[in-house]
Amino acid sequence: MTKDYSKLAQQIVDLVGVDNIQSVTHCQTRLRFVVKNRKTIDDKAIENLDLVKGVFFGSGQYQVIIGTGVVNDVYDAIDKLGTVNAIYGKDDTNGADTNDDNENKTKLQRFMAMLSGIFIPIIPVIAATGLFLGLQSAFTNAQVLKLFGAVPSDIPTNVNTIISVLTGTVFSFLPALIVWSTFRYFKGTPIIGIVIGLMLVSPNLPNAYSVAGGTAKAIMLFGHIPVVGSQGSVLTALVAGFIGAKMEIYFHKHVPNVLDQIITPFLTMLLTFGIMILGVGPIVHWVENLMVSGVEGVINLPFGIGGFLIGAAYPLMVLIGIHQMMIAIETSLLAATHLNPLIVLEAMYGFANLGVALAMIMRTKSKKSKATFVGALSSQLFGVSEPTLFGILIRYNFKPLIVTVLTSGFGAAILSIFKVAANSYGLAVVPSYLMYIYNARDLIIYTIVSLLTVVVAFVATNMFAIPKDILVEDPDTNVKSDVQDNTVYAPISGKTIALDKVTDPVFASGMMGEGIAITPDESSDKVNIYAPQTGKLTVVADTGHAYGLTTDSGIEILVHIGIDTVSLKGKGFTTNVKLNQTVKKGTLLGSFDPKTIHENKLDDTVMVIITNSKDYLRVESQPDEQVTNNSNIIALQKKQKQTDAVEPALQN
Repeated sequence: MTKDYSKLAQQIVDLVGVDNIQSVTHCQTRLRFVVKNRKTIDDKAIENLDLVKGVFFGSGQYQVIIGTGVVNDVYDAIDKLGTVNAIYGKDDTNGADTNDDNENKTKLQRFMAMLSGIFIPIIPVIAATGLFLGLQSAFTNAQVLKLFGAVPSDIPTNVNTIISVLTGTVFSFLPALIVWSTFRYFKGTPIIGIVIGLMLVSPNLPNAYSVAGGTAKAIMLFGHIPVVGSQGSVLTALVAGFIGAKMEIYFHKHVPNVLDQIITPFLTMLLTFGIMILGVGPIVHWVENLMVSGVEGVINLPFGIGGFLIGAAYPLMVLIGIHQMMIAIETSLLAATHLNPLIVLEAMYGFANLGVALAMIMRTKSKKSKATFVGALSSQLFGVSEPTLFGILIRYNFKPLIVTVLTSGFGAAILSIFKVAANSYGLAVVPSYLMYIYNARDLIIYTIVSLLTVVVAFVATNMFAIPKDILVEDPDTNVKSDVQDNTVYAPISGKTIALDKVTDPVFASGMMGEGIAITPDESSDKVNIYAPQTGKLTVVADTGHAYGLTTDSGIEILVHIGIDTVSLKGKGFTTNVKLNQTVKKGTLLGSFDPKTIHENKLDDTVMVIITNSKDYLRVESQPDEQVTNNSNIIALQKKQKQTDAVEPALQN
């Protein structure tokens, strides 16, 4: 049975902000939000949600890392909520985002976000095609067939034809897929994009590969303009999609409604195809060939220099969020040569991370740190690098990051010397071996070098990058019964929950102070609020939803009833005390009606916060316990006052 992710989806949307979200999409590992104002989002509250491995803002997107497989289900749950625009954003009614972060994004960030939005939907089919090609190479190999007493010529022609459909369709029609995705990104009609893309690779046009190979000739339009298909040209498809989508949007705004359904697609397809065929397409394809040649030139620098530069740079590209640019280059390489030597070099980043994480696990004496490192290692095995990147590499003075950068470059340098190439992309670390089964030599070299990279990273981390913090055992925090300095009692009966689990980001983040939350007993029609300690009331909200109390010993306690309940303006609340009144522990402060709160779709969780938590060495509480209004829920230990050392008097 499929797990229900609707609660997590709602929590993420609420914390990011419904009104703050322009659009949301996802890749294999994370949700990607385009938001109006990144600064309003509480990262810690989102990170504390179950299944969320971390957050990151890069390439113009707020990214919530969840993990392979699960992210699809969470995204579907967000889509079903119907409160945000899944996949692509809506046009802004005023034509400009004057108050959002878009104005603060650099051109590079916007460009990275565009590439991500266009290529991520295409990655799965290219990865699958690479696997088809690998299996084809493995099972039609002469040595493999020899084991069964057969040779390649024994394979029936019709079987080879069927196999070629599986292995050749994506690359044959890749421009159509890219134009389709580009139309979607720029809010055009995707079906028009597909048709334009198919026009660019129409069998009625001379095949670009055949023309380049001399087996076919270009059509000379008007006797001067050479016309060929756009097979293998990724950049041409991107430009066609951009021009076509913008034209369609323009025509929608200016063509009369009665003619829009016919004239707009007619003009969009005619003009876009004409522009690309008659001049822009060949120029763009020439630029793309230069770009591909330049990348191949760097990769093939002597002595593995190019491989080292790419392998060492890739972790830093991931860190600052510009690695999505590499997808476009890899796609061009695959389209032009059906091989991808670039991802081979980038892949060493993941294996270097494995070595670093493994060293941390082996050396740490902290159980909390070990749990973090094991989680990071588990994710990294399947290509999810964010928990390792943000939980290890940049957390400990960047030394682990330096190890990853250098060992990733080391592994990439060796692979570039041996000219190893994959036949796909989209797979990392353990699954990445599937991209090399098409060639036994490359698979063996890749396996040896990847494992060597893990070993080198492991040894280097042990020698140079183990932080002192993780070599110390965790302090014993299970001393609730031993802390006797001060105690706070439950103001209501119910079940305690950790403060970082409440849906209000201000309380969950600890901005107001440490403490605990209590969910009232469900059977209660009326919930009484009792004083959690003896002291003076410093806050009595007119709306009855909050009380502040300062004890004689200096504890500052806030009791906050519900989340956003101030909006009820006192409805459902009663108050029995006044400001500045001195009360004893257990005094009835007031009451509230949970039914009224629920009818207004609000949360009735009660937060008990120590607002001066910084004055205490420890503020301890225990979640997931059933309590009554007389139960001890928070124990505090004061900081020891520093005293000047007094030199003992000398005795004669």
